[in-house]
Amino acid sequence: MKTLRIFISGIVQGVFFRQFVKEQAEKLGLRGYVRNLNDGRVEAVIEGKDSDVDRMIELCKKGSPYSKVETIKIEKIGHQGFKEFKILRF
Repeated sequence: MKTLRIFISGIVQGVFFRQFVKEQAEKLGLRGYVRNLNDGRVEAVIEGKDSDVDRMIELCKKGSPYSKVETIKIEKIGHQGFKEFKILRF
């Protein structure tokens, strides 16, 4: 089990990127959240089995059909105990 905070940069807002991440996370049985940041990046906190989290990172690198991912920054964080995967709005 691992928990990661991921920051995704590029064309990732206004292109259904958050919905893409949520759908993929739910298919993989992951928990956490995804949200837009004011600086144009997307932040995702993903928690689950190591192999499923690793697969989610690869999916984030690819992105949604209309997105263009430029960079991904990954931070390992402590277990958060999420119950589901949500899209957060600010």
